[in-house]
Amino acid sequence: MRALGGMAAVLAPVLMLTGCGGADKTPQPAPSASAAPAPVPKGPPVRIIALGDSLFAGYGLRPEQAYPVRLEAALRARGVNAQVVNAGVSGDTTQDGRARLDFTLAQGAAPDLVIISLGGNDMLRGLPLARTKDNLDAILAELDKRKIKAVVMGMLAAPNMGPDYAREFNAIFPALAARHHAVLDPFFLKPIFNRPDLQLPDHIHPTDKGVEAMVSATLDKVAGALPKG
Repeated sequence: MRALGGMAAVLAPVLMLTGCGGADKTPQPAPSASAAPAPVPKGPPVRIIALGDSLFAGYGLRPEQAYPVRLEAALRARGVNAQVVNAGVSGDTTQDGRARLDFTLAQGAAPDLVIISLGGNDMLRGLPLARTKDNLDAILAELDKRKIKAVVMGMLAAPNMGPDYAREFNAIFPALAARHHAVLDPFFLKPIFNRPDLQLPDHIHPTDKGVEAMVSATLDKVAGALPKG
């Protein structure tokens, strides 16, 4: 989301939303020397496409630090023979994602799952909410038609967009996830909310450790959305 990086002052308040509470102080388990080794991935490859903007593309990070790469490693550590394709493009809106969906799906074997992180740039640019909803609806409808499961990474509007806008924008993601029976993560950025230590200097995008926190917070939902067997 190059636009996210260029408009940090606009979006930064979203990370100060009172509804998300304070910093996450949940202790993380320390590595144990006696811990069992990670299971070796088995079975046929599970292909996942991460369709999104800079939050998938890895804005400000090295390629190997991007969310899709870290997600693949986390799934494989659970024994899932996952291959996660990073189809994140910085600056993409929902319209951009919709326009390249068919091309993305045509690259290689059909995916078992598509993870979607789009909408933040629509909000930053003040694009019509009806258009944002229509684009996401079309993406999910196409996945339905192809019998491909989906995970929707939700976004919350910045407070300065106004309560009416925020109420309508925030409702898009759960409504469409319910309509298309997709798995929903309500607020993809919640793990780095109010955590400057996990944010780049723009106070929007995650650092390397921030990506790890986002993977940890969403891993169960992604793994649970994979086709059984």
